[in-house]
Amino acid sequence: MAGLLVAGTSSDAGKSLVVTGLCRAWARAGVRVAPFKSQNMSNNSMVCVDGAEIGRAQYLQAQAAGVEASSLHNPVLLKPGSDRRAFVVLRGQPAGELAAGEYATGRAHLAEAAFAAYAELADSVDLVVSEGAGSPAEVNLRAGDYTNMGLARRFDLPTVVVTDIDRGGALAATYGTWALLDDADRTLLRGYVVNKFRGDASVLAPGLDVVTERTGMPWLGTIPWLEDVWLDAEDALSVGRSMPADPNATLDVAVVRFPRTSNATDVDALAAEPGVRVRVTGDPAVCRDAHLLVLPGSRATVSDLGWLRSRGLADVVAARVADGRPVLGVCGGYEMLGETIDDPVESAAGVVTGLGLLSATTTFGMSKVLARSRGSWQGWPVEGYEIHHGVVAAADTFPGGTREGSTYGTIWHGTLEGDDFRRAWLTEVAAAAGSSWAPVADAPSFAARREAQIDALADAVTEALDLDRLLAIAQEAGA
Repeated sequence: MAGLLVAGTSSDAGKSLVVTGLCRAWARAGVRVAPFKSQNMSNNSMVCVDGAEIGRAQYLQAQAAGVEASSLHNPVLLKPGSDRRAFVVLRGQPAGELAAGEYATGRAHLAEAAFAAYAELADSVDLVVSEGAGSPAEVNLRAGDYTNMGLARRFDLPTVVVTDIDRGGALAATYGTWALLDDADRTLLRGYVVNKFRGDASVLAPGLDVVTERTGMPWLGTIPWLEDVWLDAEDALSVGRSMPADPNATLDVAVVRFPRTSNATDVDALAAEPGVRVRVTGDPAVCRDAHLLVLPGSRATVSDLGWLRSRGLADVVAARVADGRPVLGVCGGYEMLGETIDDPVESAAGVVTGLGLLSATTTFGMSKVLARSRGSWQGWPVEGYEIHHGVVAAADTFPGGTREGSTYGTIWHGTLEGDDFRRAWLTEVAAAAGSSWAPVADAPSFAARREAQIDALADAVTEALDLDRLLAIAQEAGA
């Protein structure tokens, strides 16, 4: 079975987007292709049709490949709850915690589960495009690695290294990655790809020649900076950074950047709406002045509530509610808006006082809710998905939650991707905020925009890379 590992010189080098583009490009060519990521460390996740929770990026990659997403595509998901621990999701279901000290040595059972998932997936398709995590040059973690060269060695996967030239140091990062790997790992490296390039390619060529000369890795192509592609980031480094800025925006949205923000992709649909500007921020002034303030999800609700108070942002939220200015809380953000949070599970903090801005109370349970949900609002259908331990008790006056005046809360993620609901709700928000914003009648749907971006990625990798050559490389797997 053919297989390819797309590794990166760092987090946010563009591995996820490259894999997404390759999956769509090969699917369009008639190849039965599927994405795979052994282990994803991300608080941006999605619930599959079968009830499994996986990384949001892998869900999107499955869409690009034209396959139904499942836990096979991301068998291990680590959701950071603090700097010292992460919550483990194994084959789509909760599976305890992993402490920082266990990261290098305590993952053997996770590795075997990931390898088994890869083998099962590879038996069902022609080609598996695997995405690495972080960088394969993290040699301090190599002994327990099963998502970079550990995966590649297990299945003899030819490996391509992606480097981000926009952040600078791309040539050094590429050489350094090669130099830090041991000889057995290096034998699987088949080349490198330069990503996010802007400018005159001829200026770059001499540097590429030097890297190839010193490493023996051929340069496989340069993918340009793609201004309008900002799909479902999985990395905290990317949240809000690449959202388009509408110069004619009349509705300003501020999204609080919590230390442990979860499912920040909820606001992507707002950013795609014509006339709406979205800023992800911790600046109290920006949060105060925006037409709409969003408190997104959090993987550490009690801790992030404390952070909100320490930054003076809790006072900003309270002042907005007192003035009748729109606020939306999603999942953890919704829980914060209520009166109390009883959490013996996530933070073990017991009963904590919330912001008291919605008549709601939250009780955390040991069982995690993973579900796809449907409802309606003012006659418009609403769909979302649920990922939470906290169960909120409140009047059912808003999809997945409650509403009091211009303060809204929902436990559902993803509701804003519904075009009719999003536009009707934003019209109400704009009126309450004194904005002249109105929906554009012929604006494309969010689903159509997402598909267009996936196709734009596929077009870019098709033009920049030799897909026939890459497919031939992938067919070396296990040879």
